[in-house]
Amino acid sequence: MSSIKLSAVLEKQIQRLCLNDFPCGNGTWRKTEGSTEGAETEDTDDLLDLLSCRHSPWWHDKSWSPQAPALRQLAVLTPGRLHTDFIYNYFTTLRIVDKGVSVIDDGLLKFSKLEELVLSNNRISEIPAENLPSTLKILELRANRLSALNSLTNCLPPRLEYLSLGSNNLGSHEDSCHLTGRHWPQLVCLDLSDCEFKDQQALLSALSTLTCLRTLVLEGNPFTLTPSYPGFTVDSLPQLSCLDTSWISAEERQCFRGLAKNSDLIVDRASATVSVGRVRGIPDPLMRVEENAPDFPVVNYGYFITYEFLSHQTVNLVTYPSDNFHSLYMSYTAQNVTLSGHSTSKLTWSERMDFSHTQTYIVSDLGGLKRFFNQGLYLTIEEEKVLSWPAASEDVPLAKPSRLAKEKKSSKESRIKSGSTKDKSKDKKKKSVELFQDAPIRRILGSVHIPLHSLVTGGQKVLCNVRALQTESEVEATQTLEKDLGKKMKEDKKKDEESKQGGGSSSTTQKNTAASKGKGKGGQECEMDVHTDNSTSVQLEPVTVELNVELEKWQSASEAHELLLPHHNSLSKQPVLS
Repeated sequence: MSSIKLSAVLEKQIQRLCLNDFPCGNGTWRKTEGSTEGAETEDTDDLLDLLSCRHSPWWHDKSWSPQAPALRQLAVLTPGRLHTDFIYNYFTTLRIVDKGVSVIDDGLLKFSKLEELVLSNNRISEIPAENLPSTLKILELRANRLSALNSLTNCLPPRLEYLSLGSNNLGSHEDSCHLTGRHWPQLVCLDLSDCEFKDQQALLSALSTLTCLRTLVLEGNPFTLTPSYPGFTVDSLPQLSCLDTSWISAEERQCFRGLAKNSDLIVDRASATVSVGRVRGIPDPLMRVEENAPDFPVVNYGYFITYEFLSHQTVNLVTYPSDNFHSLYMSYTAQNVTLSGHSTSKLTWSERMDFSHTQTYIVSDLGGLKRFFNQGLYLTIEEEKVLSWPAASEDVPLAKPSRLAKEKKSSKESRIKSGSTKDKSKDKKKKSVELFQDAPIRRILGSVHIPLHSLVTGGQKVLCNVRALQTESEVEATQTLEKDLGKKMKEDKKKDEESKQGGGSSSTTQKNTAASKGKGKGGQECEMDVHTDNSTSVQLEPVTVELNVELEKWQSASEAHELLLPHHNSLSKQPVLS
């Protein structure tokens, strides 16, 4: 792709102002003292209206410079003044956004009175300081292709007060060295948001030399994910008034006082805690069991949540007390970062399953963690089915593997309630049989993407109640359930008709039979009867999962001392927990 020079784009913008064409400039359309009657001329006020009216074909978008509309008015009122140098010197603000500019060439120097230059969302990879007018006070280069600040060494605009370099691939130690008071002596506001700075101590050491700095934006950098941010920044820059669009209060500054003097406590790694709570809406697996299923195989269902997280090592907070957990900061040893899968404990089905899963992840690859948060995590609900079969014998016939059985526990309880001595003896016989389990069969019930971008842009916690997507298996289960319910309704209707024809004794027998069936299924069929009385379809409750992802942040300097200082002296003796 060919390079696009900034001066070429600016020349096109000026040409589009049509300063010498109707209704601007000196033309026959202007009414003068020597104009003859009948000539096609316009009054000055009418010409100005044609410039300012949005519905006029001569209206022009002047968002690229607030001086553009004033310059067009001058082209109507005093067109003789608009020579080339006057036009260039008239502009004090230029905003060239998303125009594909890749080169800041020396043609920009013709704008000798330029004070504000906005070049966001372009393709600029270098900033040649020698091509920047010395009058600049505001320079915005957000969302470009800057990867280094090496070109900002000499001839910098000495009056620059605002500099925005956010959303660029900046973050090296050399880049920090160029952000000092020697280069920017009058800088008041600096935006470095969403860059790749990882070493907060090196960056803050450089920024502390900016004596005029009052506003600083750092959110979105990898080091802002650490527990020491923003406390270390607040205490390292006492002249700062605003950090990440929030004013720094006297109370906040007092809380972190003294933290900068103990820089040995600052650790460039993050601590993120993931918690999975209650899950609701998973369909009851017994609804999928055939009504006349054989006794074997015995089917057991289990449910668990899986997700992937970026980590060097994990700590289960249920296992390790808080004092041991924080000692991990001082006992860390380098190792490769991987995106590994994690799983909650397995629970049996219930309407509300509380997994109470909490794990903390210590991550030193801050850049990788930032990318992971920007992508978000995928949470999956899985079901595990285990079939248990008896050993082959003459007393216990084996069922065909393709047929499902009712849950063993539910079947046993239903037979006890029915009072059948035959079933009791059968249960005893089954109990004495040794069961062998097949390999677990797993299937995904649903999955959902959890956005975590807010943790990168200054948030400390993501707390949500997410809905898992309904899969084909769930739809199939719903359709099967509706089909079974419809079949049962037809059978009940047929029995009612037979009951009316047969008299009261038959009706009494039917009621007793229905009651016996309700008890024999542990109350499950009774609940189904309630649904079938009201409607012919069943709507499953949406599957929801409680999820919480939280970054650890120090709330005060004293908290940092309490958590880390006791372990600092025993750094080499601490074992790595896993």
